[in-house]
Amino acid sequence: MRVALFITCVNDGLFPDTPRAVVEVLERLGHHVVFPTQQTCCGQMHLNAGYRQEGLHLAQRFRQVFHDYDVIVSPSASCVGTVRELYPTSARSLGDDTLADDLEEVGRRTYEFSEFLTDVLKVTDVGASFPHRVAYHPTCHSLRVLGLDEAPKTLLRHVEGLQLVDIAQESQCCGFGGMFSIKNAETSVAMGRDKLAHVRAADVDVLCALDNSCLTHIGGLASRARTGLRMMHVAEILVARPGGAA
Repeated sequence: MRVALFITCVNDGLFPDTPRAVVEVLERLGHHVVFPTQQTCCGQMHLNAGYRQEGLHLAQRFRQVFHDYDVIVSPSASCVGTVRELYPTSARSLGDDTLADDLEEVGRRTYEFSEFLTDVLKVTDVGASFPHRVAYHPTCHSLRVLGLDEAPKTLLRHVEGLQLVDIAQESQCCGFGGMFSIKNAETSVAMGRDKLAHVRAADVDVLCALDNSCLTHIGGLASRARTGLRMMHVAEILVARPGGAA
């Protein structure tokens, strides 16, 4: 299958190892991954901040860039949630039903990485090996917008040597929330510290998630507290092989 990679701004600028891991896993499974170089920001921050018209300009660009691809995959639940939910609802709120219909169509072809593996490819074991105690943080967009709960956990449970450890208040928001963390910094930090406390109580080596943005928030707090806790995107765990660096 030919898969178009939607890399997202955060991964492109700060976490390139995550999309590299996505490519390696998909190619390992026999699929051809292409990277449309014309892609830009999806407009999530614009739409979240209320700049709907500006955000929809980027939505239209996204549709044009990925027009010729049957499947679009991204290692970011928040950006996929933007494409699926914010694009069409924003267009309809401005009275453009034709654009909303077009954006709903591209949204149906856009998948978060773990969702694509389990729901489309019907894969649960990608041949990974990662002998560590790992906790999973369900980010708000992955859980509440995309409805992803078992997909990433199923993939993690099939990783050789990995011990998936439950954390208290698992579904609790970490406090990042894009614009929320900027406009409500003190509340955001307090929520992040609560999440970090639950993770530390689980005595794990690694915290993983489907969004590097949330991991950055929690990871910054963990680093300042000198916890030694590692932050990893789920894709980075799934790419690990027996005998490889862990």
